[in-house]
Amino acid sequence: MLLELDAGERDDETEALYAQFDLLNIACGGHAGDAASMARVLDACARLGLRAGAHPSYPDRASFGRRTLAIDHAALEASLTQQCAALRSLAEQRGLTIDHVKPHGALYHDANANRSLADVVVSGVMAALGVVTMIGPPAGALRDSARMSGMLYLREGFADRGTRADGTLIPRDQPGALITDAVEASTRAAELASNSDALCVHGDTPNALAIARAVRAALIR
Repeated sequence: MLLELDAGERDDETEALYAQFDLLNIACGGHAGDAASMARVLDACARLGLRAGAHPSYPDRASFGRRTLAIDHAALEASLTQQCAALRSLAEQRGLTIDHVKPHGALYHDANANRSLADVVVSGVMAALGVVTMIGPPAGALRDSARMSGMLYLREGFADRGTRADGTLIPRDQPGALITDAVEASTRAAELASNSDALCVHGDTPNALAIARAVRAALIR
């Protein structure tokens, strides 16, 4: 089981937090992040021996990539390619490669529900990074498109997010959306482990460091 963190979205992220994870999904300018933050996280990956990945999104900094954006598919593909290429360039300067990609926020959910949009995401990513590992929901259009394109696909679970009865995430503006108690998060992680290849904790979740430590401890018992 791999642990992954959405990184480069806040200025107060610490290496103590990063060190709890195997993979860092690095914001690359669409919803958050810039050259300085990307470089900072990549440098941490190099020091800690972590796998660096791209975390592209709709080009929507105003809403942190958390709303569906009405954008032409060609323009979206170009934006995703630009975001991933910017991260790749900084990684290459440090002798690193971009190992994987995980779409962010609304794009993650929209692409998983729409095969044509999923194909745009995969095409935009591959134009910059080639064949890399895709991280996404356990089933859906994103998985199907990625696998059809020859990508390895990792099924993701969220240790710090609540779910509805049908397994979908509770929207962030509703009660129960975030799990901020470390014990509760570790219990959820253990429940998710059998149907997930990777578990995510969000860096902006309150108590993220304690949650990450508890989740890692639960998975190695």
